[in-house]
Amino acid sequence: MAEQHTPRSLIVTLYGAYGRAPGNAPLPVAELIRLLSVLGVDPPSVRSSVSRLKRRGLLVPARTVSGAAGYALSSDARQLLDDGDRRIYAHPSPPLQDGWVLAVFSVPEAERHKRHLLRSRLARLGFGTAAPGVWIAPAALYDETRHTLERLELAPYVDLFRGEHLGFAATRESVARWWDLDAIARLHVGFLEQHEPVLRAWESRTGAPDPETAYRDYLAALDSWRQLPYADPGLPEELLPKEWPGGRSAEVFGLLHARLRDAGAEFVRGGPGGS
Repeated sequence: MAEQHTPRSLIVTLYGAYGRAPGNAPLPVAELIRLLSVLGVDPPSVRSSVSRLKRRGLLVPARTVSGAAGYALSSDARQLLDDGDRRIYAHPSPPLQDGWVLAVFSVPEAERHKRHLLRSRLARLGFGTAAPGVWIAPAALYDETRHTLERLELAPYVDLFRGEHLGFAATRESVARWWDLDAIARLHVGFLEQHEPVLRAWESRTGAPDPETAYRDYLAALDSWRQLPYADPGLPEELLPKEWPGGRSAEVFGLLHARLRDAGAEFVRGGPGGS
């Protein structure tokens, strides 16, 4: 799965894991190069990715404590990561009675590019397609959906509703139409194949974890995992197939997080740009 760890994704993951605590200084490019080199990213790729993230408004120039040029998260990027935390670190299976959020949209033909953006963004949020122009997700995704549509200036084209499914097909059958559950299950299995052996290896060790190794394994696992709660919106357990792998993949990530995150922070703080 290493080939899926793109430099831009790893930078966002790094800031999400270690760049938001109160008092955290902006990271200079030299420090980003040090931290990404552990995962095999070369300096030109880091610089290019930082430039792209800056153009997208996710990173903003800022001075470090020593006065060096660095980059911090923009307010939009911080909101994006804060919303993502509720999925990445909790990934609940909500009660069926919590209901659904529906996104119903209509985009004028003259602005068809926004129609494509809207569909792709709803899909990335984990919405399923109930009908043309009607998308559905667990109700718990309402706040994040609202924030996303407002940030992208797509809210004028969308109406959001809360509701329950009243028929006519059984909800379990409908969910299998609204989402590609087989594809989502394969993503969970892929995560387990890559990271469950890493967890077993750590569980067999004794003594304090090596900070650099903990950082490397944790950032790789987080970068893989944080994509999954968007493909898998967290459907009620009774609507999922038997032996659904999502519970085990969430457990594996949770155990890696508990074991490695703080040890990895020692490596992040240990460089010349650390505090």
